[in-house]
Amino acid sequence: MENGQVSYPEEGSPQGASVSPLISNIFLHYVLDDWFTEQIQPMLKGESFIIRFADDYLLGFMSREDALRVMEVLPKRMAKYGLTLHTGKTRLIDLSEPGQRGEEKQTFDFLGFTHYLGKSRKGKRVLMRKTSSKKLNASLKRMHEWIKLNRHKHSIPVLIAKLNQKLRGHYGYYGITFNARRISSYYQQTKRMLHKWLNRRGGKRIWTGSRSQSSRTNG
Repeated sequence: MENGQVSYPEEGSPQGASVSPLISNIFLHYVLDDWFTEQIQPMLKGESFIIRFADDYLLGFMSREDALRVMEVLPKRMAKYGLTLHTGKTRLIDLSEPGQRGEEKQTFDFLGFTHYLGKSRKGKRVLMRKTSSKKLNASLKRMHEWIKLNRHKHSIPVLIAKLNQKLRGHYGYYGITFNARRISSYYQQTKRMLHKWLNRRGGKRIWTGSRSQSSRTNG
């Protein structure tokens, strides 16, 4: 229904309809996922992988030659099914090259993580991920507002319990290998915010840093 008028389109799905992402996922599963794993990967020289979330996806290659070959045929595969690549978001990144703006390493952000090339404890090159600075700052801003607004609404035990739920939710998504520093940063900054706002509840300041440790030990 648009502007009060009901129509029955013969193809596609209504903009914003709940069925749209479902159809998109099914469609891309066959157009992209199956095609890449069943037809493309067996022909590649090196290791490769695909990560897709809705219509955003990442293709990773150990061989630059493999990446260039796939980049050449990918637009043709999309066009075969009436799709086009987003020119502003589609790019080839060599993580072994130096980064831009004086950065030591080449990086890129995808699904809330900054991806970069590092080395494992055994010295093997591996793709590492950490919470992107943009997402970390946004999460801390939301946490700051939540503590500020809720510090008077609940008793301290209830407030801590609700805060632990938020921490566990953050850890559940961002708690991956190689991301310990950003996880620790999120916890430490949350603890400082909790200490700050609980000492503004009124009365003498009795909430110390050691007492706020419960937000971690209980979580």
